[in-house]
Amino acid sequence: MADRRELVVWVGKNILPHEAEVRAWLRRASVAAHEIDDIVQESYARLIALDDVAHILNPRAYFFQTARSILYQQARRARIVRIDTVAELDALNILDEGPNPEEAVSSFRELERFKSMIDALPEKCRRVFILRKIEGVPQREIARRLGITENTVEAHVARGLRLLLKAWAEPVPNQPVNRTKSHDARTRKRD
Repeated sequence: MADRRELVVWVGKNILPHEAEVRAWLRRASVAAHEIDDIVQESYARLIALDDVAHILNPRAYFFQTARSILYQQARRARIVRIDTVAELDALNILDEGPNPEEAVSSFRELERFKSMIDALPEKCRRVFILRKIEGVPQREIARRLGITENTVEAHVARGLRLLLKAWAEPVPNQPVNRTKSHDARTRKRD
């Protein structure tokens, strides 16, 4: 971070909105009200002490993990720990922000579908599209490599995007069409 003010602004924008949720989570874990205040304050102190936040991809999960870590440290230091508090901590493992198995399979299928759509692009268009949009090669470099003008590179990228958007909008074969009531009503009106 360039300076502390930027870090404070980042915390205010990305962490503060989740404070009520963290407090509710701690209450469900049977943490005493005064301890909740301490845990939240210590979480903020740890976040503000960071040199950089670029590694934090999911601020909400990071805030929960910080609070959970502090709670575990307190539990380890305490002489008497309520068994229901430990059980609640394990049961409230809401930190896994990853997709569930169904979402993972769906995402994999969508990625495979998108790859096949790219493969179906006309050859020159596909080469230019992959170089520009997937590999991030500058337009000027693509033009030099392929012996075409930069305008032609732009045209191929635009055509590739149009073709991909059109293909993406088409229904997936062997998959039921999700029709809404408004769609059914419009269809009935036309009949």
